Formats: sequence, structure tokens, C-alpha cells
Amino acid sequence: MSGPPVDEARLRRLLGGPDLAWLVERVRRRLERAQPLTGAVSLATPSPAERAAAERVLGRAPRAGTALTVRLDAVDAVLVRSGISPDGLAAAVMALTGRVVPLEEVRRSEDQAWGVACAPLVLLAEELPQYAAWAVRVRDDGLVRRLARTPAAARPLVEQTVRVLRELPVAPARPLSVFAADILGSAHALDDGTPVATLALSGARALTGHPEGAGAAWRRAAWASAGLLRDDVSSTVLTLNLRGTPALDWMADVGDPCVLTLRQLAHRPPRTTPPVVHICENPAVLSAAADTYGPDARPLICLQGQPSAAALTLLARLHELGAALRYHGDFDWGGLRIATTLSGHVPWRPWRYTAHDYREAVAAAGPDLRPLGGKPAPSPWDPQLALALTEHALRVEEEAVLDVLLTDLEV
Repeated sequence: MSGPPVDEARLRRLLGGPDLAWLVERVRRRLERAQPLTGAVSLATPSPAERAAAERVLGRAPRAGTALTVRLDAVDAVLVRSGISPDGLAAAVMALTGRVVPLEEVRRSEDQAWGVACAPLVLLAEELPQYAAWAVRVRDDGLVRRLARTPAAARPLVEQTVRVLRELPVAPARPLSVFAADILGSAHALDDGTPVATLALSGARALTGHPEGAGAAWRRAAWASAGLLRDDVSSTVLTLNLRGTPALDWMADVGDPCVLTLRQLAHRPPRTTPPVVHICENPAVLSAAADTYGPDARPLICLQGQPSAAALTLLARLHELGAALRYHGDFDWGGLRIATTLSGHVPWRPWRYTAHDYREAVAAAGPDLRPLGGKPAPSPWDPQLALALTEHALRVEEEAVLDVLLTDLEV
């Protein structure tokens, strides 16, 4: 049952004016925080009108001083004794400002609403465990909240993102705008700057292992790692002595490097493959093989860093045709990440890229090697390799072992 009624007309004359709004607001904040309405509250630089209003409530002048200090117990007593608010100060403030919802209750309600909004992420993680760590992270680090601002806006954002991530990686690669139109109903849904593009790209990177970065070129490469392309000609791959199309055959006859676009690979993929294809990280290796052996060099593909969509498309095609892939990269943490990313797309075996090979390279190079920097990374194909890098803390770039690599590339 509710208590005795508040005399609202008298209450508004006593406490409802602008000169005591500060006092009412202080009381309301205490109620929201479940704090007792006892003790004193102060206003640092009150106006004469605010001092006069407090004096009318208390029936006497407040304590002298620069600040205006009012004891809440005294105001409560006035309201009860006068019959204006028989249930005291709390009931009076709620009559003036509306029901007070405790902040703890507000937080619980908001947390529940955010949990409902993010529920599709939980289902995605159960369906596709490769997204599990990412789904927890974007909920806990506040990315979803920053992008959506409210639970109501978060739900459609999360649902759209989940629809995108369920389709990844895309193979063969597709234009990003066409994919967005098919999956989200708008060719511009995944344009830079949209919340769904930001959240979906974060999930795509978690899936492919694409490294952190910034800028338009980085975003293009990150999307491409999941098979989504801004266009089909900017993604390229560098090759030497591959055959299987008229253009490749012609370049292999003269032993010159060849740059293939994703468009070429989509429309005219190689029809044949050699039994073994070597893969390197840096163009210097491919260039040296072309200079040294020309048309007699073994088939070689250069990733030029993180594998592009064109590179992944080509390697997937060669693997389907039966090629055995052999990979070598820089002996540093970045090189290990590139190799790990590649292994998520096509199977390969190390080409002089083990802990034993690293130790031999360190011993042969002498004191000229640079210190190893950056964040450590695993080497799943040979766990001892990452341990060896940690032990020696020296980076060995492919150029430092070029002579050794070239011995494997002569037919």
C-alpha cells in the first residue's frame, strides 16, 4: 500500500522552484545510488535567491559561510512535520521528479539488454569455434558498444556481422560490393566507415590471422585475406616459370617473372601444375632465381608479405591440381605470422624453414644479423623454430640465405 499522499501544491511552492533545483537534484542522485538521506549537502557559490529559498524551507538562516550548507535530516523533518510529505524527503523528491530507478537496477537492465543484443555472437561461436575468442573479445573490450551506442542499435549490427562472417572465407574470391549486396542487401553495406564493416573486418581478421594495421591499403589486404576484393586487378601475385596458360607458357619460355592479377586467375586459371612449387616471401629470391637460372629455374611463387587474394587463389588452384607446396620466409616474427596465415588456406611443407635451418643460418651469418624485435608468434609446422628465435633473438632475412635457397631452385 502507498503511504499518505503528498501535498503537491505546497510541495512545489516549498521545493519545486529553480532556486532549490540543486538540492532536489542532489537528493535524487543519492536515491539513485541507494545512499542515505542524512548529513549535509553544500552549494559552493550560492546566489542570494538560493540562500533565501533554503531559509524558507528551514525556517531559519543556514549556517554562515561562503558555501550554502543544508542538512537533509532537517529538510526531511520539515516535510514530515508540516504534512507536505508525510513519508519524508524521498517521497517528496519522487513526487517532484518522478520514480527513481536505482543505478544498480539500471546497470542490470542494460547488461541484460546488451546480452540479448550480442546473443548472435554467442551462437556464432558455438557454430564456428574459430570465432569464439574474437566474439568474447569484442563483447568485453566494448567494440560493439562503441559502434552501436545502444542495445537497440547493436542487435541489427551484430546480426548483419554474423551473416557476413558465416560466409567467410570466400572461395573463389569475390568483389566486396557484390558480396555485400548478396548477403546484406546493399552494395555499400561494407563500405569503409560503416559499423558493420568495422565489426565484420575485425572478425575476418580473427579468422584469417591478418596482422593489425591501418589505412585503406591495409583494409584492402585484410578483406582480401578472407577472399573479398575491392576490385579484381589490384590483387596480384608474382611468379616465375609457372605454366598452364598461353601467357604463363610464354613467360616461362624466356624465364622472366610474371605478375598475375586476380582477374586473370579467375578467368584463365592454370590448367596444369608442376609436381613441386616453391614459395618465398621476398621478391629478391625470385629475382635472383630468374637472373641465375632463367628458364631453367624451378617454378617459384613470391608472396611479397602477407598472401594476397591472388596468391591464395593461385596456390589453391595448384594444390587442387596436385602440386606439393614448399614454403620459405624470413626468420622473424612477421615471417612466422605470414607462414601461419598461409597454412590456414593451403597445406605446405617447410622449405629450409625449420629450427635446424634457422640455427644454421645464424651460425653462417656471423655478427652481421639484426636483433629480433616485435611480438613473438608460434610456428605450428615446427614448434622448435619459435623457441630457437626466442633463444637467439636474431632475425635472418631471406636475402641472407639466398645462396642456399638458390641451390634448390636449379632444375
